[in-house]
Amino acid sequence: MSRIGKTPIPMPSGVTYSVDSGVFKVKGPKGELTVPFNKELTIKQDGDQLLVERPSDAQRHRALHGLTRSLVFNAVKGVSDGFVINLELRGVGYRAKLAGKALEMTIGYSHPVVIQPPEGVSFTVPEPTKIDVSGIDKQLVGQVAANVRKVRKPDAYHGKGVRFLGQKIALKAGKAGATGGKGKK
Repeated sequence: MSRIGKTPIPMPSGVTYSVDSGVFKVKGPKGELTVPFNKELTIKQDGDQLLVERPSDAQRHRALHGLTRSLVFNAVKGVSDGFVINLELRGVGYRAKLAGKALEMTIGYSHPVVIQPPEGVSFTVPEPTKIDVSGIDKQLVGQVAANVRKVRKPDAYHGKGVRFLGQKIALKAGKAGATGGKGKK
């Protein structure tokens, strides 16, 4: 049995849902999400929890079982709590600020880079070197954070760039001639 698929999904107070022919709709204090799923699976309520069940132990049903449970759980968590991904800027003169809803970053190019957030995602800049990407859709928040990071990935030699908060970068050594190892005879 799938360990992920059989785990019950807790339903927080203030969250309502409906299941209609392969579409799971959930509404909470932060917004509303829709998750399509395979019609062969069933989503039932058991007290204050949701259970995702599969019709058989076929390999296809086992694969869909865990996937559907994860997508439904992320939707329920998103409309109740939301998701936040923290990014940080490393480098001399690297900074970010908000221009309306858009994120404006100065990160070593000759021009500032402006990123418009898609519907359902917002940026906050608590410090000039920190960016928070938040929203209710986990997949969309993760994709937007990856797109922001892609503008200037961390450099392998100096570590400068946009990185996830707490991300460790393995720095390369660089040229041996720069350390004074040259000229010994």
